[in-house]
Amino acid sequence: MTKNFDAVVIGGGAAGLSGALVLARSRRTVAVVDSGTPRNAPAHGVHGLLGHDGIPPAHLLKRGREEVEGYGGQIIAGEVAATARVQDGFTVTLRDGRVLHARRLLVATGLRDVLPDVPGLARHWGRGLVHCPYCHGWEVRDEPIGVLAVGPASVHHALLFRQLTDDLVYFANGTGLDAETRASFAAKGIRVVDTPVAEVESDGDDISGVRLTDGEVVPRRVIAVVTRMLARTEGVEGLGLPVEDLPNGLGRRFVSGAAGTTDVPGVWVAGNATDPTAQVGASAAAGALAGAHINADLLH
Repeated sequence: MTKNFDAVVIGGGAAGLSGALVLARSRRTVAVVDSGTPRNAPAHGVHGLLGHDGIPPAHLLKRGREEVEGYGGQIIAGEVAATARVQDGFTVTLRDGRVLHARRLLVATGLRDVLPDVPGLARHWGRGLVHCPYCHGWEVRDEPIGVLAVGPASVHHALLFRQLTDDLVYFANGTGLDAETRASFAAKGIRVVDTPVAEVESDGDDISGVRLTDGEVVPRRVIAVVTRMLARTEGVEGLGLPVEDLPNGLGRRFVSGAAGTTDVPGVWVAGNATDPTAQVGASAAAGALAGAHINADLLH
């Protein structure tokens, strides 16, 4: 079955829903295709979002979907298998065989966080294992925190989390630290552990400590780590959107310009797919701006 829309939004997170909301309120026919796997699904709440601080991610998305549908937008549950340019726009083919036709596309696929390969670590993602001091920092304040280093970016990470607790251990884990950084850490009361990490130990659903390769266990309740952030490209490879690597091997993003414009005419990107560090509020704002630009573009 083929359906025709002014715009199809690929990805139903904060960016995608905000873009769709602006378009639907402008009386554009719009569909949002969403696989139902948001990046922040494991988190207990969305923080730093004015007026909605602490709202569970699922509740926020449910409310957003209802708002889009309230203005005539469609929410389509499914995964995009392929996208292609055709003479009068684009086709979006879903894995179940449905085909959508769009005059314009908004790619808001988000990203995938890649964690260090440390036994026992991944099971705590979004709870005892955190990555963003602005998203989760207040909730882990004054806890014994361990920063598991993955590279140069982890130094700044440690300084941010040191602001939230007096008990911070930096697990260098083979990444190395220069003398100046070690002196800075010492002055701030950050303990550096150079022995490599063997595994993360748990007490039920909670982190209890970090076991080193020499057998020592350093008690910790929270672990902070810089993830490798990879834009989700599945299903949109056919568009030929340019991508670029982030500095220090921290991942990959879609390249975009003002308001989410891309080098591919008729295609915009918004949210974590192009701005990996954007929180929910920033992603929503980017999606709304992209939606406004798509509407203006359709006028011509």
